Amino acid sequence: MRKITAIEPQKKNPNRVNIALEGQFAFGLSRLVAAWLAVGQTLSDEKIAALLADDAREAALQKALLFLGYRARSSQEVRQNLAKHEIPEIVIAETLARLERSGLLNDGEFAHAWVENRSTFRPRGRRALKLELRQKGLSEESIQSALEQAASEDSLALEAARKYVRKLRGLDWLTFRNKLGGFLARRGFGYDVIAPVVRQVWNDYSNNLNDEDVG
Repeated sequence: MRKITAIEPQKKNPNRVNIALEGQFAFGLSRLVAAWLAVGQTLSDEKIAALLADDAREAALQKALLFLGYRARSSQEVRQNLAKHEIPEIVIAETLARLERSGLLNDGEFAHAWVENRSTFRPRGRRALKLELRQKGLSEESIQSALEQAASEDSLALEAARKYVRKLRGLDWLTFRNKLGGFLARRGFGYDVIAPVVRQVWNDYSNNLNDEDVG
């Protein structure tokens, strides 16, 4: 048993404290883990080990929460981020489970949000969406569920083309077709979707130009 002789805030991180045992620095802890400790209290080796384990879990949780604070993440993204900080695998697994229980980490919701965001701001085909979601480490079940809720390929391709067409002003038909078709292909749409969409957008685009000339 060793006695706590000092509990002092760390100068560089006020959310952590230094614990001194028998007059010498022993280890640092987060304020949350150290909340119940007091000067004069004695600690066994087993209790010290338990405190350090709790501190490691708390540190991993805080890193994960910071990472999630920028945008929604998949479980694999959080796992990779924690591994980058050399956090032990057992602590990473506990942290992921803790986040999932609290609703802060949900791969199914992440997949749906990703597809919805892409469809709204950067429409792309199902092949491209599926590849992106696989790269995020999502299960086939989560991916399929999210894609079932997505808009049709035709409507997504049309939306993407209409956002891009302003860059093609003044082009002849062949150049227009090649550039817009190439753009849609890079977005993951198939030729059977691309061809009619390019023709429709060209017709709309040409009619708008004619209306402007008349005006």
